Amino acid sequence: MGCAGSSQSKPDGTVKKIRKPKPWKHPQPITKTQLTQLRDEFWDTAPHYGGRKEIWDALRAAAEADLTLAQAIVDSAGVIVQSSDLTVCYDERGAKYELPKYVLSEPTNLIRDS
Repeated sequence: MGCAGSSQSKPDGTVKKIRKPKPWKHPQPITKTQLTQLRDEFWDTAPHYGGRKEIWDALRAAAEADLTLAQAIVDSAGVIVQSSDLTVCYDERGAKYELPKYVLSEPTNLIRDS
């Protein structure tokens, strides 16, 4: 038995299904190259802010996968999904993992590189 809330199952026994974040807009229009650079910088530095590297790796794989595969990744890694868009997750030890929307989806004002 774990602590209350230590499972990603809801009280009715269903697992919280992940979904893509709602559409969002970057403060300034951003190119695909700039978005990729922002994402790489986040994933390179994220483990230094706490949590376990293997959970960060699983979250990155989930963020870069389609929804079905992402669900399988977070389930198998034991990630507890607080926000169904993956912006807030926890591991089994209670460490919090916060993901910015820019690693989970593209902004509405993305400039396609030519």
